[in-house]
Amino acid sequence: MMKHKSKKVAVFGMMIALAFILSYIESLLPPLITALPGMKIGLANLVIVVCLYLLGSKEAFILTIFRVLLVAFTFGNFTMMLFSAAGAVLSFLVMFLLKMTKKFSTIGISCAGGVAHNIGQMLVAYFTLGASLLYYLPFLFISGCISGILIGIAGAVLLKHLPKNLINP
Repeated sequence: MMKHKSKKVAVFGMMIALAFILSYIESLLPPLITALPGMKIGLANLVIVVCLYLLGSKEAFILTIFRVLLVAFTFGNFTMMLFSAAGAVLSFLVMFLLKMTKKFSTIGISCAGGVAHNIGQMLVAYFTLGASLLYYLPFLFISGCISGILIGIAGAVLLKHLPKNLINP
């Protein structure tokens, strides 16, 4: 029992570190489409998706919050944290609820999470900056779906190839 718990804590710590590193790497990359600033693939979401399936929803939520806080305090500011938290929490909630239905694949869940992330950020933009940015929403739906699909495919491949005894003894 103790060995199992220690193993889970170690894997969780590595996931926090990996999500943080992937967030940093992505912050160094230019936008996918220069005409649409802020559009990113969401590399750290790969870790969230894998955590949701591997460790569970509680751990994935904690990882989501840790990642947002670590990245905001290290590389950002309060406004960035607000946008990131809104997107990350809404994304997590959508992925969690869809996973509970057992009707969606990893790819479908990740796609919905990508779109939800963008909706969360747009809600913050709407309440802080007004309705002038709503024209951007269709582009964010498309990019969220595409990046969600890519992250979902990568997550499915990782989950398939990770050792079966990574967490369970």
